[in-house]
Amino acid sequence: MLPRVDPLALPAIHASHVGIWIATADGRVQRVGRGEAIAAVAATPHLLLGATLTGDRLGYPELSGLDLLELFAFLYPARFAVPTPAGIAAAAGLDAPKTEEDIALFLPQAAAAMLASLDDPDWPEREGAWHGLQALARQRWPWASLIQPRLDPPDKADRWLFARLPEWEEAPPRAQPRQVTINPDDVSARLDRLTGDGAERRSGQQDYARATATIFEPRERKDAPQMLVAEAGTGIGKTLGYLAPAKQWIDQSAGAVCISTFTKALQRQLSRETEKLYPDAATHREKVVVRKGRENYLCLLNLEDALQGGFSGRAAILAQLVARWAAYSRDGDMVGGDLPGWLPALFRRNGTTALTDRRGECIYAGCPHFRKCFIERSARAATQADIIIANHALTMVQAARPRDGGAPATRLIFDEGHHLWDAADSMFAAALTGQEAVEIRRWVLGPEGKSRGRRRGLAARLADVASYDEGGDKAIQAAIQAAGELPGDGWLARLAENDPWGAIERLLVAVRAMVYARAVDARTGDSGYGLETELADPDPDLVAAAASASDAIEALLRPLMALGKRLDALVDDPPDWLDGQARARVDGARNSLGTRIDTLGGWLSLLGRVGGPANPDFVDWLAVDRFDGREFDLGLHRHWLDPARPVAEIVYRPAQGVLVTSATLRSGAPGNGGWADADIRTGARHMDGGVQHFAVPSPFDYARQSEVLIVTDIARGDLPALAGAYSRLIEASGGGALGLFSAIRRLRIVHARIADRLARAGLPLYAQHVDPLDTGTLVDIFRADPHASLLGTDALRDGVDVPGDSLRLVVMEGVPWPRPTILHAARRAAQGGSAYDDSVIRARIGQAFGRLIRRADDFGQFVMLSPSFPSRLLSAFPEGTPIRRLPLDEAVNHVAAANIRQRKSAYPAFSPS
Repeated sequence: MLPRVDPLALPAIHASHVGIWIATADGRVQRVGRGEAIAAVAATPHLLLGATLTGDRLGYPELSGLDLLELFAFLYPARFAVPTPAGIAAAAGLDAPKTEEDIALFLPQAAAAMLASLDDPDWPEREGAWHGLQALARQRWPWASLIQPRLDPPDKADRWLFARLPEWEEAPPRAQPRQVTINPDDVSARLDRLTGDGAERRSGQQDYARATATIFEPRERKDAPQMLVAEAGTGIGKTLGYLAPAKQWIDQSAGAVCISTFTKALQRQLSRETEKLYPDAATHREKVVVRKGRENYLCLLNLEDALQGGFSGRAAILAQLVARWAAYSRDGDMVGGDLPGWLPALFRRNGTTALTDRRGECIYAGCPHFRKCFIERSARAATQADIIIANHALTMVQAARPRDGGAPATRLIFDEGHHLWDAADSMFAAALTGQEAVEIRRWVLGPEGKSRGRRRGLAARLADVASYDEGGDKAIQAAIQAAGELPGDGWLARLAENDPWGAIERLLVAVRAMVYARAVDARTGDSGYGLETELADPDPDLVAAAASASDAIEALLRPLMALGKRLDALVDDPPDWLDGQARARVDGARNSLGTRIDTLGGWLSLLGRVGGPANPDFVDWLAVDRFDGREFDLGLHRHWLDPARPVAEIVYRPAQGVLVTSATLRSGAPGNGGWADADIRTGARHMDGGVQHFAVPSPFDYARQSEVLIVTDIARGDLPALAGAYSRLIEASGGGALGLFSAIRRLRIVHARIADRLARAGLPLYAQHVDPLDTGTLVDIFRADPHASLLGTDALRDGVDVPGDSLRLVVMEGVPWPRPTILHAARRAAQGGSAYDDSVIRARIGQAFGRLIRRADDFGQFVMLSPSFPSRLLSAFPEGTPIRRLPLDEAVNHVAAANIRQRKSAYPAFSPS
């Protein structure tokens, strides 16, 4: 807890949906109008909390001042705080303000309390602060003048970031695990220890743990892993249920286990749960590694470029604050790691995207920070770890392209298994679009014309190979010449003007013409968005353009494949000049080269379909991607009709044991009795026998803890009525509501209509795609305030874990019907027509309902705003859940009555006014 100090004598501003308050430097507070507030903050820097959110409330997006969140990021890098007055109060050890007016007075007090850390000799983040502050002062950071008098220069020079970070070390390959059979009794005993002494022994969890232990038995034949598809109802404790046998097997076999998830939230949760396996922090860091794609991690070379002038203005301040964080970060993870999710949002032109390797521009061993790289350290740590916590996409990439590296885990656990289908659908798809082609061109050619940045093409990346290897040099030069046929900067404008450059742009012109000629642009509220048409009976222009594009892609693919063979030969029989650094550069080039070769091969296969026979395993179509009527990409697309099939072939078969688990694997099945839908969605049906199934129901009493209300008098498409329903239901519940939408446009309209009204009732409302905050931060705010409510789309349907009183009401705007896309129509026709639709809808509803009850003492209500909700979909809800069809007025009364009961239960003295 920070010491109590006098508030700073500075003005402060707080703006919300209720109103705007300014506290003067002498501590007087007054409510002001928007114009007066804007004039005040434009004339004098004010203390504020969250410039982007405050600016949105004022209607003044260029708002700047003394942002307490920026101060927090400087003083406490890599620490967590909810970016609200209550969250900052908790972090600073202060009493939270009770009213909106109090917030304006609280900000100077909180700022003074945080600045008092500078006087604390035990302030843990002191190292590097003085050095960072000098750089921030040069950027005219508003807080610099207040910090400088209180921060003395260090007695000896601080270790700056690049000196502070440790170097990773190479380690020998991990040995293959021993073939062992674990005893179920040992698993049960370990589970008892993990759940804690005195904890109630849950038979469902014990049964689940014993069942999952079967995947650790020795495999009986090649390409036939021990495989279990297991549904564990919410509240079973499935994480510890599979961690117990996993740890038992690790201890006996010295093997490694990969746990794959879909959401970053569950990756964080799993990392915390594994602390029970390895209580010592240092041991946990060694034995458990969280892996994500390269684009999630800070690139040190990008950061160095930003610090040395690559960023200017506000972006330069962001770079300095990220550098402070990087020195204290556990793993350099910028997306879902210990970088505050709200920090990038403070800088509207999100500079963090330029600080990660999002464009495949890594130069591997050619980088001066290669031995300290967060990405390389994570990859190497994973090869030695006992437990690797990855995501579905990365797990599939490592299986499909083992040359990219990865941990030698022979046992795979797929948590959130109901998402495997969606992850595979993205992973194994092909898209020949303008943006994808531009990226390949840039990867081959590097910077062109006046383009800035440090991107390096093949010639620069492999200069030593070109100098010493004639065959490699010829291949590089041929690839450079062929890449000139790919789209370059300004391609969209040229297409709009029918003035294409090169074979691929001519193909895209033909694609665009055919889409606009054939696609149906329904004149609905959602028009102006993407258009698509089947790749069937293509017109002659498209056929001719596809043939020319195929020739151009083959002309690029041939030298890249030749270059790949030359690089393989160099590694197999290294010449004298191939030292360690050059070898690492060659390995990096081989990795990225293989990815591009796979992409180009997929493009050729797709183009072969134009004018040729259809492949029954794939769905092919043409699309123009638009947002608010503005085109941003277009091209040809190919998806597997059944994306779980390559998962079975590429991911499952090489493994020794596979567990696919979730709380909702069978929620698409009528009565939740059969496994057919689960086997389709997970790919288990493509395995040659031996797949086992196991299910254990939730221990929750849904008949007592939950209620489903189907509102029958809100007409579909009536936006005023929809907004009114959300407002009344949220007021009746006193907040704690999660509102789910299938369209961003409707979400924004509803939020705009009701946010002010709810705020005046003391019920803050936040929304995805409206508030300038990332989804994780919005969920943190929602979780921390039981009076807050949150509106969102699919990402919130099953990516939210908010136990307790903060989430007691879920409202869906209507039945989440699948979008009638070409891809969906093909899968619908192949998998049972309307029955397939129903399984998708039941799964979505089941996932949304699953947000409500997370603990044994939770109570929640699920409201569906649908006048004609089909009875056949009611099996999406757990058996025994009370379901009522009723008009809105009665639904509001039900919600209000439940809210009063809950308040009385929590506070016996409670009396509703």
